[in-house]
Amino acid sequence: MRIEIWADVVCPWCYIGKRRLEKALASFEHRDEVEVVYRSYELDPFAPEVGTETTVEVLGRKFGADEAGTRAMMARADEVAAGEGLVFSHADALHARTLTAHRLLHLASTEGRQQALLEAVLAAYFTRGESLGDHDVLRRAAAAAGLDAARVEQVLASNEFRDEVMADVAQARAYGSSGVPFFVIDGRLGISGAQPTELFEQALAQAWDTRVTA
Repeated sequence: MRIEIWADVVCPWCYIGKRRLEKALASFEHRDEVEVVYRSYELDPFAPEVGTETTVEVLGRKFGADEAGTRAMMARADEVAAGEGLVFSHADALHARTLTAHRLLHLASTEGRQQALLEAVLAAYFTRGESLGDHDVLRRAAAAAGLDAARVEQVLASNEFRDEVMADVAQARAYGSSGVPFFVIDGRLGISGAQPTELFEQALAQAWDTRVTA
């Protein structure tokens, strides 16, 4: 059984949803027969490649809130994250486009290290407040995930895997999704948002029981 997850690497609810799905999978008796694949999605494709404003500044402008109000809004998500064992500290991280990070995730997929890179990238941004527009940050994440350094440099210096990222975004829209996280189990069952772990447990059981086998 395959689970595809559309997510952006600067989306707090995507990280929270990731943890909740992982908890559901940990107790799923057929866990070893489940493949999890992450698909790309850009929440802000118009963001600068190299960040110049902080996340709190960008969100404040987007939602028409002052700094105090924006930090309070972010703190609510931080509290939910803490309940999943995550410590968020990204309000002052520079806001940048995530295309390059997604391209590296496609590279990592070809090397069987997508999960490791995704976790490293999420930790860099959410836990340490590092900008994903900084190639040195991405290099460190790639090294921590065990990616081939020469291939990482090739991707960073090119547009390699851009088409794959755009195809992922197009597929999400074809499914009717306008936001992330968005989960699709076996191409049949869709789940929007960082739902409670219990809902993921129910969805896994339902998908398994109704799967079509050869």
